[in-house]
Amino acid sequence: MAVLGDRSTWLPNSVVKDYLGAIKSKHTLLIADACFSRSIFKSRDVRESGMLRKFSEIYGNKSRKAITSGNLTSVPDKSYFFESLYKKLDTNTDIFLPAQLLFSRILEPILHNTTQVPQFGIIQNVGDEGGDFVFIRSHH
Repeated sequence: MAVLGDRSTWLPNSVVKDYLGAIKSKHTLLIADACFSRSIFKSRDVRESGMLRKFSEIYGNKSRKAITSGNLTSVPDKSYFFESLYKKLDTNTDIFLPAQLLFSRILEPILHNTTQVPQFGIIQNVGDEGGDFVFIRSHH
């Protein structure tokens, strides 16, 4: 667990990016209930790449994205971010749920109920080609 003010407990962005760059998957999504400096993201605006792109475009291109619970502010031990994320995934009825859409569904409740400012974006310099990670609902 990272301790505020004790950099020896922090994981540097460069290490995270090295690991992400080495992963051979087509789609990688980092979800971190932690704060990250802005340098990990290339962009952080959920509207930048358009929510209504064709599924084939979203899924066809390689992606390296991240959803984090905050930027440089500290993150509380009891996480509203985690609760919101879990609830949205657990109650999701969409067969295909792009990470960008998931983020848009958790953003407003978190902003309205905490001081946290969640982030979504492209992780820079690790091979993103404009795709998105897509959750696919399994049939039970």
